Amino acid sequence: MSDNSEIYFQIHPSSGIPIYRQIVDQVERLVASGHLSPGDEIPSVRKVATHFEVNPMTISKAYSTLKASNILERRRGRGMVVASNTGNTKTVKERIEIIKPNLEEIAEQAKQLGLPKEKVIELLKKLMENNDGR
Repeated sequence: MSDNSEIYFQIHPSSGIPIYRQIVDQVERLVASGHLSPGDEIPSVRKVATHFEVNPMTISKAYSTLKASNILERRRGRGMVVASNTGNTKTVKERIEIIKPNLEEIAEQAKQLGLPKEKVIELLKKLMENNDGR
């Protein structure tokens, strides 16, 4: 079986967040936003591990966590797919609640660093615009 599924997430080894957790969080967000729908195939453990040059057990741990949360399911002959019972895309309000803790942490860090709100907001806008092109 060939694995033609796209790699949907990014790994930032220096972020301080464990790699498996980065994958879990990103897949959860992709499902919540509707970018991944029930039945969509997830790239194989081997493909992701090779692409990011990380231990396959790390990817396997992320996938197992997502499976235990009923976000992914194993389909015979297809590997891991987004579970059929994940429900519909979450509302904007629900998706905001998902990122709110991260935004609160960024706001606190900016305050501790004495950064002006306008500069932080301007940077966030630029980062979001740059990500639109991906």
